[in-house]
Amino acid sequence: MRKLYLFVLLISSSWNFAQPLKIKNGDGGIWSAGMRSTISLFNDSETDNFGTGLGGQMRLQLSKRLNTDWFFDYLTSDIKQVGHRTDFHIGWSVVYYPWLQENQLIKPFFLAGHCFDYSKMTENANRLNFDERWSSAVQAGIGTHFRLTDRLDFTLLGQYMIHLGNHIHPSIVGNSLTFSEEHGASLEGHLLITFGVNFKLFDLW
Repeated sequence: MRKLYLFVLLISSSWNFAQPLKIKNGDGGIWSAGMRSTISLFNDSETDNFGTGLGGQMRLQLSKRLNTDWFFDYLTSDIKQVGHRTDFHIGWSVVYYPWLQENQLIKPFFLAGHCFDYSKMTENANRLNFDERWSSAVQAGIGTHFRLTDRLDFTLLGQYMIHLGNHIHPSIVGNSLTFSEEHGASLEGHLLITFGVNFKLFDLW
């Protein structure tokens, strides 16, 4: 997290984000980009600890109340110190702002969307012993933006991601991992807490 905020300060000083963005015709068309750090509160019952990772995001606002969020996440987690899990998320969401006012410092929102998900589980002592899967997922959640300047905000988001494809379940036999696959959708997934910073770069229309 410290490296993330040092990067933000460097970029902010270079682009002078304290200067307001010139708005053409309302909030629609505002394009922004930033970085995020994500914590996965659980993955599977066999996973020993939380997943953590970094990613990037960009937003394209459609209207005063509607925004879109496009993101990439890279997450890693431990499996009982015998193996490890890696997850990649590439997706998008629609963001709705139910409460708006002038010069708003805190801007809450609801979010729902879809992503493509790649997961790989690998035994630490034998990298050739692994299983992987591609799937898609849907997610929904709530969050809020905290306005730092007219062009820079900090975002706190909580969302649940439900997988729609196959699931891999690791089991520990002795000091080795074995894997089993379960087909079809279920409520099993990730509960994700995301911290992010975004910069308003352009007003496209």
